[in-house]
Amino acid sequence: MSTATRRFPLTDWTVMVPVVALLALVFSWGRDLPGFAVGLVALCLGGAVLAAVHHAEVVAHRVGEPFGSLVLAVAVTVIEVALIVTLMADGGDKTASLARDTVFAAVMITCNGIVGLSLLVGALRNRVAVFNAEGSGAALATVATLAVLSLVLPTFTTSKPGPEFSTAQLTFAAVASLALYGLFIAVQTVRHRDYFLPVDTGTRARTGTGTGTGTERAAGAAAGGAGDGGGDAGDGDGEHAAPPTSRAALVSLGLLLVALIAVVGDAKAVSPTIEKGVASAGLPNAVVGVIIALLVLAPETLAAVRAARRDRVQTSLNLGYGSAIASIGLTIPAIALATIWLSGPLLLGLGPIHMVLLALTVVVSALTIAPGRATLLQGGVHLVLLAAYLFLAVSP
Repeated sequence: MSTATRRFPLTDWTVMVPVVALLALVFSWGRDLPGFAVGLVALCLGGAVLAAVHHAEVVAHRVGEPFGSLVLAVAVTVIEVALIVTLMADGGDKTASLARDTVFAAVMITCNGIVGLSLLVGALRNRVAVFNAEGSGAALATVATLAVLSLVLPTFTTSKPGPEFSTAQLTFAAVASLALYGLFIAVQTVRHRDYFLPVDTGTRARTGTGTGTGTERAAGAAAGGAGDGGGDAGDGDGEHAAPPTSRAALVSLGLLLVALIAVVGDAKAVSPTIEKGVASAGLPNAVVGVIIALLVLAPETLAAVRAARRDRVQTSLNLGYGSAIASIGLTIPAIALATIWLSGPLLLGLGPIHMVLLALTVVVSALTIAPGRATLLQGGVHLVLLAAYLFLAVSP
């Protein structure tokens, strides 16, 4: 029986693992864990990631694209924001740059890691990965604008010394981020929803190359993707199974939230061990933000790769760019609000190396998105950019 239509018995691993991971969070919260306990929590974290991907696919199959990828991206980001605020509240001045490091890590991981892996997998499957340039281009423009407004401008403003915003500037950045995020969601889900639907490769081949009009691409998406609800809830024939019932989708939505809370909470539980390991290895403190972002974004990464394997590269790009937009668009306003009770500085501005990597990422991404199709080369270029970021994070 397909994952779309089956029920969830209490013995199902997709039910048990999130509950066990949540229990691990409850028993480990606020405690100094020994080595074996850290290993168990990390194991629960990995299981919760897999369960989250499963339930996200069930929900996506019910609500369809682009709502399916939106649910996962927003859910993960909201809990990620809670994690960042919690760590900043507990860490004092040493976490002044945690929000910047984590958000920038999320941007690089999504725009280069998730996008690169998705293009690579899609191109391996069909020689050419095909997607909607209009939707992906709009998402990339939103990511670039949010990143520059929130992470680049603080380095050059003069109202406060250092890479910080003044209160008025931070308020403007928060309002602008929320406005852009809300506008993007409206365009993605209502006004131009067809730009974010999976493209039918057969229709694209018949209509020509990646330079077709939005109407042609929407027709292809409707022909190949209509009725599949995102089609990510099963393998093989499961892609064409009937959508799950409303009850099953609601159960999966609840279990998805439980799994994501467990993912982020367990990540926080092991974060002291991560911080000690980073410090003992003599690595920069920014590596902590990178590791947190890698852990938190694991569900989106797995879901995006699975979608690309099913020839739904547009869904993968929706997850990648949508997660980047949500990460900035929700984190900056939340941090701005949290500064009311958080003490210490809030460092948001990027350094020269990271600004160069961000600029290169935007330029390469624009060249990748413009044709509406990509090969192994584009996927490899993005993955090399991610590798450069990770290497320079360890050895700046």
